[in-house]
Amino acid sequence: MRWENLTESGEHSRTDAALFGADAVTTRTFDTPEFRGITFHEVRARSIINRVPGASRMPFEWTVNPYRGCTHACVYCFARKTHSYLDLDTGIDFDSQIVVKVNAPELLRHQLGSRRWQGEHIAMGTNVDCYQRAEGRYRLMPGIIAALRDHANPFSILTKGTLILRDLDLLTQAAEVTDVGISVSVGFTDAELWRTVEPGTPAPERRLEVVRTLAEHGIGCGVLMAPVIPFLSDHPAQLRDTVRSIAASGATSVTPLVLHLRPGAREWFMAWLGHHHPHLVGRYERLYADGSYAPKWYQRRITRQVHDLAQEYGIGPTRAGMPRRIREPEPDRPDLTEPTQLSLI
Repeated sequence: MRWENLTESGEHSRTDAALFGADAVTTRTFDTPEFRGITFHEVRARSIINRVPGASRMPFEWTVNPYRGCTHACVYCFARKTHSYLDLDTGIDFDSQIVVKVNAPELLRHQLGSRRWQGEHIAMGTNVDCYQRAEGRYRLMPGIIAALRDHANPFSILTKGTLILRDLDLLTQAAEVTDVGISVSVGFTDAELWRTVEPGTPAPERRLEVVRTLAEHGIGCGVLMAPVIPFLSDHPAQLRDTVRSIAASGATSVTPLVLHLRPGAREWFMAWLGHHHPHLVGRYERLYADGSYAPKWYQRRITRQVHDLAQEYGIGPTRAGMPRRIREPEPDRPDLTEPTQLSLI
């Protein structure tokens, strides 16, 4: 496996310092049902706050990713390409060869305390899920959230995992001193589709229970309705069922995102499609003929349908400038900061 020249951007370079060296890697397997067939590569990272490349469509500049690879095994995951930088394949290896940055909490605390760090917003869960199954064993997120809380550093978390509920107290504490945004990803509620396309994730209804539980504890949570999968989860009745379920969970917002197929993910997804839905292969080749993204007309149609349904069921789309606060400031404690908004489209 290639470790030495892996830089923060995910590219190989002879000049940039590697994120970790081969001598810092410990490989483990655990003979338990939830981890059977999975290999963990424990590394001591040299940097944990990563700058998002300037060409990225993401509206945030900084991320923290304590894991590489993901046992959620979502066949469409755009992050699959990053495993090729380690000479691992973007299919089975991405699902079963998990890199764990075991020193992430203490390294983050150190970097947050640096004079060079200006306290910018940090997004988590934007590459692979920080609350995937491995987090139950390695418990990196409590230390990460505590460091962000102690430095009053704004952050957001996007997850498909239910394990985030373990850290409710820490999230509430952090929200009292900084802006905290929580989003759960639920692209559809079709159980049969979920079992094949997202086999390692909690069921959609369990994720919506996370939204409901957060709301019951005073924590506002939006839903990223992603991905909407063409010809498999985009029928008007399916969209209605999904938005209705999201509204019933108490979500503060719903933001649709149509499936995109970047290199690495595209090959894996198309192989899955050919096995499970061979009659759709030609339609996908035509729909994604121009690149990784579905045509604008298709994206606009889905967005319009979801926003209309959201309005009907009493929830609104995510809007620029809308703060995602867990708690509003006390009346006698003026808010001196400008509210910020995280959106993934």
